[in-house]
Amino acid sequence: MKIIVVSDSHGSSASLKEIIKRNSNADVVVHCGDSRGEMEEIKMKYPAITYYEVRGNCDWGSSLPNTVTFELDGFRFMATHGHTFGVKYGLQDLAEVAKAEGVDAVFFGHTHIAYNKIHDGVRMINPGSCGGMGATFAVVETKNGQMLTNIAHLKKRGLFG
Repeated sequence: MKIIVVSDSHGSSASLKEIIKRNSNADVVVHCGDSRGEMEEIKMKYPAITYYEVRGNCDWGSSLPNTVTFELDGFRFMATHGHTFGVKYGLQDLAEVAKAEGVDAVFFGHTHIAYNKIHDGVRMINPGSCGGMGATFAVVETKNGQMLTNIAHLKKRGLFG
């Protein structure tokens, strides 16, 4: 199973669209917030993909949840933007909640800094920001009870992307 994790697109729909286009074989896309509703067009273009989204601190008026927990391919995942857990000041609060929820990996955003490490026994993945020229995202693949995780960079093609 292939999972693409993005966050903090902040209106930069061109980069977000390119990430999904290049990974249209993904089974799941997770957006960790601050999307400003940009996922609607992508959902219509790629209806076979399963989507999970959460509300970020800049998603004013959104009805999306702050946190979502789901199971895929024998693994339990949690997604959040991270602002409600103070991730800019440390990951301990988020790690504690993730452990209490029994998740194998937690996806978060907010800091715009890519992160992919085990923290206090929980795989913590921040895909960074998928907006702009330095866009990053995470690729999570599960197979035969194993989870492989990677931070990827969207490299623009040609002079003008």
